[in-house]
Amino acid sequence: MPATPAHGTRRDILEWLRDPDAHFPPQRRPDAYAHGVPAGLVAAKLGVPRRVAQRHLRLLVALGLLRAGRFRRRTRYRPDEARIAEVAGLFEKGWRTAPEVTRTEDRR
Repeated sequence: MPATPAHGTRRDILEWLRDPDAHFPPQRRPDAYAHGVPAGLVAAKLGVPRRVAQRHLRLLVALGLLRAGRFRRRTRYRPDEARIAEVAGLFEKGWRTAPEVTRTEDRR
């Protein structure tokens, strides 16, 4: 499995976490997803063990695309919309963040 944020599974996770009410089962509390989604629900949606889902989630946290926080004795994950917009902007620009450097040769 490639370790890139563009991996299809990770793109799916980001999409699901942006609108958890639409992608995860309803919870008893109306604001259940206000603090994010636990890894167990992501694992169930992916059909993989929780450990596998946690690996994807931790990579997305390390990249800054997700935020992790503890709530009611569980780690919950939610998207960092500002960072996602920043990364999307880099893709739109073609990863050109620095001006091109040109070499000049000294001709004698």
